[in-house]
Amino acid sequence: LRNAMSNPGVTEAVDPASLAQYDMIIDVRSPGEFVEDHVPGAVNLPVLDDDERARVGTTYVQESRFLARRMGAALVAKNIGHHLETALANEGPDFKPLIYCWRGGQRSNSMALVLAQVGWRVMVLKGGYKTYRRSVQKRLYDDELDLRFVLLDGGTGCGKTDMLESVGRRGVQVLDLEGLALHRGSLFGALAGKPQPSQKWFESTLMKRLAGLDPARPVLVEAESNKIGNRTLPPALWRAMERAPRIELSAPIEKRAVYLVNRYQDVIRNRDLTRVEPFDPGKITEHIKHSWYAYEGGDAVTLHPSRGETRPTYTGPKPPYDRLDTAAKYSWLKSPRYDGVPMEVGPLARMLVAYASGHAQVTKLVDGVLGKLGV
Repeated sequence: LRNAMSNPGVTEAVDPASLAQYDMIIDVRSPGEFVEDHVPGAVNLPVLDDDERARVGTTYVQESRFLARRMGAALVAKNIGHHLETALANEGPDFKPLIYCWRGGQRSNSMALVLAQVGWRVMVLKGGYKTYRRSVQKRLYDDELDLRFVLLDGGTGCGKTDMLESVGRRGVQVLDLEGLALHRGSLFGALAGKPQPSQKWFESTLMKRLAGLDPARPVLVEAESNKIGNRTLPPALWRAMERAPRIELSAPIEKRAVYLVNRYQDVIRNRDLTRVEPFDPGKITEHIKHSWYAYEGGDAVTLHPSRGETRPTYTGPKPPYDRLDTAAKYSWLKSPRYDGVPMEVGPLARMLVAYASGHAQVTKLVDGVLGKLGV
C-alpha cells in the first residue's frame, strides 16, 4: 500500500477560515492569469508561463494533441523542479499547501502529485480558480451583505477621504473603496502611475476586506456612484449602500478650493500628456536668476520654498520705462522648478493636469470648448 501522505487531498472550501489553515496558497496558472485575479494571499508558482502556455496551445491546434502533451509535460516538470529548488526550498516536513489552477485539472494536479511525493500534506482546490470566483460572485452579486453601512457624503473638497482615514486610525470600521479601486472617484480620476486593478481583482480585494469587518459594528464608507473610474461596485454592495443612512460633510467653497489645490497635485514633464506623475513636494525649488531677490549663496543657488530667502534687491530701471532686459533680472516673481526643470504652475497648469488625468468634468469642458473653436 502506498503511503496516504503521497496522495493529494481535495477540497472545495474557499472561505477565509478554511484558507487560513494552509501554510501557502499556490496558484500554478500563468503570470498573466494571476495578474488578472487570484485568491488573495496566493503565491504564483506557474507550471507554465505565458509564453510556454501559448506554445503548447499552438502545438495542440496546429500539430497534434500528443506533441502538445509531451511538450507540456517537459516544461511542467522543469518548472516544478525550479520551484522546489527556489520558492519551496526552505519548507519543512510539515508544510501544508493548497494548490489551484484554472479548473482544478492537469496543471494543479501535476504540481500537487510531485509535492505530495515529497511528503507534504498537499490539498488541491476542486474546480480551481473557477470555484473561488463563483464564491466571490455569490457573495458580492447574489447574497445580501450582513453589514450596516453609514455613508460619508459631501461636496468635492470637503475632505471625505481624509475623514475616513482619520476615523479609521481611531478604530472606526471603514471601507475605503477608492483605495481598493486605485482611483480618486469620478471627479479627479486615476492615480498617476497606478493603473486600476481588473474588475475581478477589485472584487477579490473587496470581498477580503468585507470578510474582516464585524457585522455587529457600523461601517463608514464614502458615498460613491456605482462606478469608481472603470471599476463597478458589485450589486450586493450597491444595494446595501442605497439603504444606508448618510452623514453630510460641508465646508466653505474657499476652504474646499484650497484643499483641492493642496491634495490633488500631479506633474506633467516634457509636454507628455500621456503620462502624469505623482507629485513630490520635496522636489520643488525656487530660482532667482531673473528675479529681484538675492540668496546668500548667489543667484545659482536653488532653494525649497520652506528654506528660501526673501531679500529684495531691485536692479531694474526706474519707472516709467518702456521695456525690461529679459537677459538680466526683470521680475518680482521667483522661478518655480520641479526636480530641476522649469514648470508652469497655477490654475491653467492644474487644468492641464486634470485633463491629462482623465478628469471627467474637465475633459467634457475642454473638449466642448475646443470643439466650438474647431481646434
